[in-house]
Amino acid sequence: MRFDSSIGVWYPADVLEGLALHPQVRWLFRCQIGVTLVVALGAGLLLGVHAAVSAALGGGIAVASAAAYAWRALRPSGTTAADAKRAFAGQLAGEGYKIAVALVLFALVFKSYAQLAALPLFLAYAATMVVYWMALLRQH
Repeated sequence: MRFDSSIGVWYPADVLEGLALHPQVRWLFRCQIGVTLVVALGAGLLLGVHAAVSAALGGGIAVASAAAYAWRALRPSGTTAADAKRAFAGQLAGEGYKIAVALVLFALVFKSYAQLAALPLFLAYAATMVVYWMALLRQH
């Protein structure tokens, strides 16, 4: 049994290990969701409900693709040189997952949402991706 002070619970050692996120990854997701909500609210106030939904979908695509990257690329690896190669390969695979998820979700949104407002969709996606890039610069 282990105690996690960040969530205040005791748990079996193997249960939450796969769900633990680095603080920088948690910061990234909080900021991306916040930016998505702000852009969706602004689009809704300026352009109407379909623009708000479109912006929320655009931000959601960015968050989902970042989650796919984190899921694949940030798996634990060891400390040897061979493990460094595996970690690098994991980063490359994570980028591939991120791009694939984004493409699939964009295709689904364009195919299924008839009242889509493309400008708010792409603006929210771009704004949320800027947060993703800012996470690379953030030191912690």
